[in-house]
Amino acid sequence: MAGTRAGEKKARDLRAGVALLWGEQDQPTRGPKPSLTPHRIAEAAVELADAEGLDAVSMNKVAAAFGVSAMALYRYVPGKTELVELMVEAAVKDAPALAAEGSEWRPRLTAWARSCWEVYRGHPWLLAATAMRRQVMGPHQLAWLDAALGILEPTGLTAPQRHQIFLLVMGHVRSLAQQLADFDEEHERQWLALTGELLVRQADRFPALTRAVDAGVFAPDGEGAADGDDPFEFGLSRILDGVQALIDRPGS
Repeated sequence: MAGTRAGEKKARDLRAGVALLWGEQDQPTRGPKPSLTPHRIAEAAVELADAEGLDAVSMNKVAAAFGVSAMALYRYVPGKTELVELMVEAAVKDAPALAAEGSEWRPRLTAWARSCWEVYRGHPWLLAATAMRRQVMGPHQLAWLDAALGILEPTGLTAPQRHQIFLLVMGHVRSLAQQLADFDEEHERQWLALTGELLVRQADRFPALTRAVDAGVFAPDGEGAADGDDPFEFGLSRILDGVQALIDRPGS
């Protein structure tokens, strides 16, 4: 087998990443007891990302939190990619306990989605860290997926349908989390003012939009919503309404 050419990146060992996430990596049998753990390193990196964003996370900065060199961290974590995977696992923590929600699928999935929304609101960098491409996942992430699929099992929907519903709910959470991450109050104020002025001049050209704006469709914090729901609750309810319609459809 030919060796790696100069300038080419060495292929990542995904099995090593899985072993690290699941605590199955080989442990040293000789030498001093390790002073750090992958979990402690990940927790420090999460604090840094929460404060400064994912781009601010580096092995050097995380090492500084422990008063060691970056090279010392490589004993526990091979690199930035594996560190981010550990960070995601540390941030999502355990899947929510749903026993208090009863046995019906809708209140249980609603509680699941709200808990997921709180995780993304608390850690905006998760959007970048959990791109939609398939990636190595740890036990916490898989527990969230397993919980959502388990909630939907009694509905009689097929496994592919249950998975698509999971993706719909996750997409709703991620979409609103992205809007929240991108929000800039000063830009929003200027945009609303300029758009309002434009529509005053162009009302005849865009009559439906003008009427919607006059009705408060762009009011802050969902103040213009007819049913008083915030965007997350409104969107989630509509998704779950659709799920119920699918369950009720003959032959579904």
